[in-house]
Amino acid sequence: MPKDTLGELEELVLLAMVRLGDGAYGLAIADELERTAHRPVPRASVYVLLRRLEHAGLIESERESSEEARGKPRRMVRVSDAGLALLRDTRDTRLRMWDGIEDALEGA
Repeated sequence: MPKDTLGELEELVLLAMVRLGDGAYGLAIADELERTAHRPVPRASVYVLLRRLEHAGLIESERESSEEARGKPRRMVRVSDAGLALLRDTRDTRLRMWDGIEDALEGA
């Protein structure tokens, strides 16, 4: 069954992958989350989430070739077209929810 909503961590992981481009893999994603989102996430959680996202068709992965790898080949990941579409939908939903509430937040 296709996924039609993203949880917060799923969204952040997909955004980190987009930011990293072709260089996305588990450890780099965890580092990007900590550096950019100020969210330290256990590496194991990132790897579990990557498997779930791939099963849902939101990301695609492949192993580095032995020529590229310096040691154990990494599992390189990229956001699929379906993942990008769901990221856009998530962004649009969040923007609609934020629209018009700035004044209410100012008074809090």
